[in-house]
Amino acid sequence: MKYNRILLKLSGEALMGQQQYGIDAVRLMQYAEEIKAAAATGTQVAVVIGGGNIFRGVQAEAFGLDRVQGDYMGMLATVINSMALQSALEKLGVNTRLLSGVTIQRVCEPYIRRRAMRHLEKGRVVIFGAGIGSPYFTTDSAASLRAIEIEADVVLKGTRVDGIYTADPEKDPSAVRFPEITFDEVMEKNLNVMDMTAFTLCKENNLPIIVFDMNKGGNLQRLLDGESVGTLVSMHGSQKAPLDPNHSSLQPALNEGEEQA
Repeated sequence: MKYNRILLKLSGEALMGQQQYGIDAVRLMQYAEEIKAAAATGTQVAVVIGGGNIFRGVQAEAFGLDRVQGDYMGMLATVINSMALQSALEKLGVNTRLLSGVTIQRVCEPYIRRRAMRHLEKGRVVIFGAGIGSPYFTTDSAASLRAIEIEADVVLKGTRVDGIYTADPEKDPSAVRFPEITFDEVMEKNLNVMDMTAFTLCKENNLPIIVFDMNKGGNLQRLLDGESVGTLVSMHGSQKAPLDPNHSSLQPALNEGEEQA
């Protein structure tokens, strides 16, 4: 396989499926099936999932709540999603471990780096909940940090779009997708890939990011097989020009917004 150990970042909002909020059972099982197939190849899989389908910390201020309190509420939302994903995976016979940045002994283990790596080495899918356990950090930041700590080969950001575009294709019909791009080019072009903290962590630690459409069945497996799926962000990128696909198939957004831990 192309990668020995991956960190898969999933959007909590994507779990809503066609619903307005909460967890769509069909979408949840779809993700679980994709992760099961990836783990079956021998690739070590770690997962970070957001909580935007339940609560995002940035909503707190709009409600007149304390931002720090809101961020902790958001962390608990990610634990709920993580528990749901864990249950879906175990229903499919996949061994899992849920590690939390906030201590909740009744439902998950506290995050300990060496323990997480040991679980991965034993072939278990490791799910990281509650972000990094501190307010003011998004789950993108948690994904980047955990990936660096466990020495993952790549961060795979599964979204509802098929990569990074030159502009929002819904607003700009001439928008085209990059097959590969450098960290510096992303910053120069002001493209929305991750929040700046998360993105800088990856850049400084030379950790590649691949943004891809997680909702298209088989995409995760194709990535592990070494196929060119989505957009690769790396230190050196490529000389390839942006792809100009059929605009009728373009996704309606450049990228999903940040998800608060």
